[in-house]
Amino acid sequence: MAVHFPFEVHTPYRRFFAGQVQAITVSLVDGEITVYANHSFFTAPVSTGLLRIKDENGEWKNAFVTDGILEVKEHKTILMVDAAEWPQEIDRERAQAAMKSAIQSLQAGMLKFEMDNARVSLKRARMRLKVADQG
Repeated sequence: MAVHFPFEVHTPYRRFFAGQVQAITVSLVDGEITVYANHSFFTAPVSTGLLRIKDENGEWKNAFVTDGILEVKEHKTILMVDAAEWPQEIDRERAQAAMKSAIQSLQAGMLKFEMDNARVSLKRARMRLKVADQG
């Protein structure tokens, strides 16, 4: 029998997910990590990317998450991010428009901070489309 642990995902606007899970996989700034029950405690920065949740029935669910913080504690694991979306919530047209705009900004060769913002927007748009396609 699989061991479960409580996991929550919060954004500034809503509690995106709360439930018992077998495992989660998320991208940290220095690589990907999978957390299981009884994992050692830590806090780490999360990068924009794919969140995979293995629910209590053993089914993997995918979601898009932006930058944030992952906290693995004794009694609960919490992911706090700026945004989180299930594949069916992703607006593909908006993501494609954001990707096109970011590419145009990068090709225009603007100021450094504008280029940095365009790179972040491009990464977010690409990940949204990837998660929507895997949905």
